[in-house]
Amino acid sequence: MKHVSRRTSAIAIAAFAGAALISSTALFVACGSAKRPDGGAGLLPVGASAPDVEGIDASGKTVRLSSLRGHAAVVFFYPKDGSPGCTKEACAFRDAFTRFASAGVTLFGVSRDSAESHTSFAAEHHLPFPLVADESGDVERAYGVGSFLGMTKRVSFLVDAQGRVLRVWPDVDPAIHADEVLGAASAANGATATEGASAPTPTPTPTPTPTR
Repeated sequence: MKHVSRRTSAIAIAAFAGAALISSTALFVACGSAKRPDGGAGLLPVGASAPDVEGIDASGKTVRLSSLRGHAAVVFFYPKDGSPGCTKEACAFRDAFTRFASAGVTLFGVSRDSAESHTSFAAEHHLPFPLVADESGDVERAYGVGSFLGMTKRVSFLVDAQGRVLRVWPDVDPAIHADEVLGAASAANGATATEGASAPTPTPTPTPTPTR
């Protein structure tokens, strides 16, 4: 009986070890670089064209990234409506919203939550910017953002006035992120305005009159 008991224990231990190995492998795959529809892997790089996103703002208006050419925009991905970190991040963007608007920068928040969840989340915390309901994960994959346990990772993208990725934040601190992004976005719009401005016409130097 002792021999059978030892053998049963050995089988149980082996099964447990195998399950642990499978779980570890699954975790490694989940944390690996996300595959994008364009054939690339990992986060969309600086200089790439930003895929279009469509969100609903506080007034119920549909806002598309592609309609904002000429101005910078921020697309920030977050895991879950109502979670402590996501609420802190969203409210920090809310508190800085007037400054973003003054700088001509539009914000888009993206998660896998439903449109109904977004509506409730926005109403509860008075979020004025569009939220994108990416239930299918299509937007997440287009930007190369990974996910864990069905929730999008926290990543932000700054998109320039021409619709290209200007900067990526792959590691976000919700407490200070809004101010960090605002500084970069304001600088981007300022640079765009400078580049788009026509050079002043030089004042011709008067020809001196010869002395007689």
